[in-house]
Amino acid sequence: MVKFVILLVFGLFAVCGCSVISPKDEPAMLRQNEAPGSHEIELIIVYDNNPLDPRLQESWGFACLVRLPEKTVLFDTGGDSATLLHNMRALEIDPAEIDAIVLSHIHGDHVGGLNGLLEENSDVVVYLPQSFPQGFGDGVRSLGAEVHEVSEAEELFARVYTTGELGSGIIEQSLIITTSKGLVIITGCAHPGVVHIIRTAKDIVPQERVYLTMGGFHLTGASTSQIESIIKEFRQLSVNKVAPCHCSGDEARRMFRKEYGEDYIDSGAGKIITWP
Repeated sequence: MVKFVILLVFGLFAVCGCSVISPKDEPAMLRQNEAPGSHEIELIIVYDNNPLDPRLQESWGFACLVRLPEKTVLFDTGGDSATLLHNMRALEIDPAEIDAIVLSHIHGDHVGGLNGLLEENSDVVVYLPQSFPQGFGDGVRSLGAEVHEVSEAEELFARVYTTGELGSGIIEQSLIITTSKGLVIITGCAHPGVVHIIRTAKDIVPQERVYLTMGGFHLTGASTSQIESIIKEFRQLSVNKVAPCHCSGDEARRMFRKEYGEDYIDSGAGKIITWP
């Protein structure tokens, strides 16, 4: 019954300074030779519609694992638990290591994998926008997880912040991580506007430098002039590296790649980004 309620809700909304590990490398083998906590941060895209690692399944949606020395956070859960858990197994990610799950917005391609993941590990805190239907949060609690509703910007735990709820149509939160190289901003779909999200992040955690902005930029179908304007604003906001995926669109990815050159990170399911 709980699964039915949650699924019904889903149906209603439908290299400078860092090491980018290629999908042809074996991530598990690389990690065997590294001491736990040897990276300041490790980002692993575990669910995306852009194919990259041949061992993984791609499907429309997004999920990114964030490994910090203190916490492991999953940002979004993709569109279905079967694909999410398959990809996690292929990457040798144990669901039990996840401490927190942050959901960007209500759409099924970002929350669809939550049910199956909580069946594997319910000892987590799920951070969801306050605008989510009450039944969604109740369903999460019934599966054993703790729910923390997010409205305003806040520090979730050490070095990790939420933008709080943004947007007037599709309400969305994004993740901000402070690192020694600057801010890392992770977006789900960027429905409120990716530039607006970056500006908000810099207001919340005042830093001149945005080291990396990654995730869905919501630019599929945007005109060339619109994308050019957004790229220009990225530069004005001192965004050093970009890793657009999910709903960013092929043309936007091409234009960002052309503008950013070596600071463009080709992203998709299986991309691993680390820096020590």
